[in-house]
Amino acid sequence: MESNTSFPFPEFPANHSHTNVTCSRDNVLKTVLFPVLYSVLFLVGLSLNAVAVWVFFRIPSRSHFIIYLKNIVVADVVMTFTFPFKVLSDSNMASTGLRVFVCRASSVLFYLTMYISILFFGLISIDRCRKTLRPFRGTNAARLARRKLLSGSIWTFLLVLSLPNVILTCKTPTSKYFKCSDLKTPGGLFWHEVVNHVCQVIFWGNLVTVIVCYTLITKELYRSYSRTKTHSAGETMGRMPQQPTKKMNANVFLVLAVFFVCFVPFHFARVPYTMSQTRGVLFNCQLKLFFFQLKESTLFLSSLNALLDPLIYFFLCKSFRTTLFKTLRLPAATCGCLTGRGSDTDTGSTPLRDSSVCS
Repeated sequence: MESNTSFPFPEFPANHSHTNVTCSRDNVLKTVLFPVLYSVLFLVGLSLNAVAVWVFFRIPSRSHFIIYLKNIVVADVVMTFTFPFKVLSDSNMASTGLRVFVCRASSVLFYLTMYISILFFGLISIDRCRKTLRPFRGTNAARLARRKLLSGSIWTFLLVLSLPNVILTCKTPTSKYFKCSDLKTPGGLFWHEVVNHVCQVIFWGNLVTVIVCYTLITKELYRSYSRTKTHSAGETMGRMPQQPTKKMNANVFLVLAVFFVCFVPFHFARVPYTMSQTRGVLFNCQLKLFFFQLKESTLFLSSLNALLDPLIYFFLCKSFRTTLFKTLRLPAATCGCLTGRGSDTDTGSTPLRDSSVCS
């Protein structure tokens, strides 16, 4: 029996002896494939984010970009630690007490960190757009303090928003098989619906922000490329700078790529999934199962955020690369080889030059 509202938490069949086996969510995809994938994601993500934390602790917060990246690193680490609980829960290896913990805390933290990352992706997009349109505008201690205050406010707001989901998920399960919604009080059900609406606003607002910012960035890149091409055509001697310029500019679109790969599919898939939950009479069991599997598949893409974010740190932040290779005692030329820039120095003049130095 499905609940009346859609909950972004692991759900368990109300009765394993359901007459229609195809309607059961205990299938190979959920109980075997995804636990394996999340296990791999946990091991790789934990390793990469541990390195990221280790490097960022050695980098001073001297730019808006670095402040935002450090917050994303913290969110990714917290999200990564929720994966083992999801593995045990989905594979039916968890005890009843552990599944209750997943409903009350682990899943709440997972979605908390997801929307924290979404908000900071929006802020990064605004920052990159600002640096593109006004490349010579610097920063100062007051601006950095305001960005730190904004970061703290984001964490505080979402923590306060999520806390009632923990407190109001307090019912004792009456059966071995239960859904997270079965543990919520009436107030908890109402608050969870409120949180769902707030999260939708966060996502769609940041989606619009990202699209607008990168549209402006693309226009500026095109104008810059046109100016560079015109200037180069008039030169009779010297090295042609277009190729390294295009490579440097292309890297900034990693933020856009990670955002669309990780967050957009889940939120689009969540719409029909929610409808299948709230308007069950319009969907048969097979269609409900399909939308459930689609939601779980796109949720895994959202989890990949913890694995893909280190690419942003490496390719967009010269301070991160420099600190990493100095700590590993690798030659500086290695940076250039991996980023495709020959040498990892800031040469040339492009509107996105600052994005490679985390400014």
